Amino acid sequence: MAVRNQLIKRAPEAVWAVLADGTRYAEWVVGTDESRPDQGSWPEVGSTIAYTVRLGPWTLHGHTTVRRCDPPRELELEVDSGSLGTARIAIDVRPWGADSLVVVDEHPLTGPGGALHNAALDVLLQLRHRSMLSRLAKVIEDLPRDLSDMH
Repeated sequence: MAVRNQLIKRAPEAVWAVLADGTRYAEWVVGTDESRPDQGSWPEVGSTIAYTVRLGPWTLHGHTTVRRCDPPRELELEVDSGSLGTARIAIDVRPWGADSLVVVDEHPLTGPGGALHNAALDVLLQLRHRSMLSRLAKVIEDLPRDLSDMH
C-alpha cells in the first residue's frame, strides 16, 4: 500500500490554498514539468488540469480529474497518463494542532501500473511521495505566514 504522510507547519486552509491552485502542481508533483487548468473550475468534482512530463527527449501529456472534493480536508484525483494508465491519488489534510498532517494514498488503476501492481511498485511510489510531500511542504511553508494561514 503506497500511503505516506508529512507534517506541514501551516493550517489546513494554507495547504488547501496550494492544492486548490491547479497552476502550482508542477512546483511540487515529482516529474511534472508544467500544469495548467484544463476543464471546469479546479478543484470542483469533474474539473481537470493538464500536465506535461519531460523525460530527456520524450514529452508526455496527461490530465488529472477531480473525483472527490471536500475542502479543506479531502481531494481525490484520477491521474490519466495515456498509455501508461491511470492512478487514484487521495490527499487527506488533517488538522494537527496548529499544523497539518497531509496523507497521500496512491494506487494504480489501469495500464501497466495497474496490471503489475506489487510491493516493488509500492516502494517506488513511496520514494516518489517522500519527495513530493517534502516539496509540497516547502511550497506551503515558504509562503508568508499571513498569506498562507487563511482562517
